[in-house]
Amino acid sequence: MIYTDLDLSEKVVLITGGAGFIGSNLAFYFQKNHPLAKVVILDIFRDEEVFKNGNLKSFGHFKNLLGFKGEIIAGDINDKKLLKKLESYNFDYIFHQAAISDTTVQDQNIMLKTNVNAFKAYLDFAKKQEIVMIYASSAATYGDAPSPFRVGFESPQNVYGFSKLAMDNIAYEYMEKYPDMKIVGLRYFNVYGEREYFKNTTASMVLQLGLQILSGKTPRLFYNSDKILRDFIYIEDVIQANIKAMSASKNGVYNVGTATPRSFQDIADVLQTQMGKKIESEYFENPYSAYQTYTKADIKDTKEFLNFSPRFSLEDGIKAYLTEIKLIYEKEVKGG
Repeated sequence: MIYTDLDLSEKVVLITGGAGFIGSNLAFYFQKNHPLAKVVILDIFRDEEVFKNGNLKSFGHFKNLLGFKGEIIAGDINDKKLLKKLESYNFDYIFHQAAISDTTVQDQNIMLKTNVNAFKAYLDFAKKQEIVMIYASSAATYGDAPSPFRVGFESPQNVYGFSKLAMDNIAYEYMEKYPDMKIVGLRYFNVYGEREYFKNTTASMVLQLGLQILSGKTPRLFYNSDKILRDFIYIEDVIQANIKAMSASKNGVYNVGTATPRSFQDIADVLQTQMGKKIESEYFENPYSAYQTYTKADIKDTKEFLNFSPRFSLEDGIKAYLTEIKLIYEKEVKGG
């Protein structure tokens, strides 16, 4: 589905983090729907280097880009020399998806350098070259704030959420200082869908539970998972929000969720229904002392200023995703 009537012929688009989950989906959206636009991907592809928590430092994977015909640059958004070289491309739009997105990373220095300092450098770049900046913020900015989550009422509980809020604060400063500059921040809630497999353990519970069920294993959930509700949003709706942000009627930071929280138990049940399976769930104690039990996005402003309206319920999203989940199981899990 095409989400904008903008003429993107001959326009030049930069997607940072373009080999990751959301970035790669954006790249293929443009390739399919706006083939005359030039799309450039910048990503620090994975090299098996890990953080102290054992998780990969980069989720960028070449397999997410199989079939992509645009230009690919392997590089680090922290590299100032690389940023200087990008000036020659004369970009019209930047979709800044690159970040350390692992919420369990405790290395505050690298998190802030990569998420905050690099973002400011790209904002300066966008200002200098008059480029529209659309960037990824996160629902992690809200932390333990009461739901429904509203922009302006944040309480991050980890350095990742703090870094994203710092990005938003810088963006607001630029919006005020340079009112003619177009800047839109998108606070993603619990995103699931195609091309997330290489996020490994940080992939959505939709994928993780789906692969468990296909493997014949009992889906494992925390006790009282029917009472743990999150705002799950299918990747196609996240792409919709990004594309509609290109012609947003007002600069700002906007929630990207469905405003319809669903439980982890719902995910297991919907997956089994659609797979024709019936396996009893296994429950275990939640090991986390600080844990969100309810998240809901207030999307009133997103609807008004981005003309955004979520199209996929949890059932619809899982139905659309199921073919790829089965393919991942056959090719990566079973075949790997």
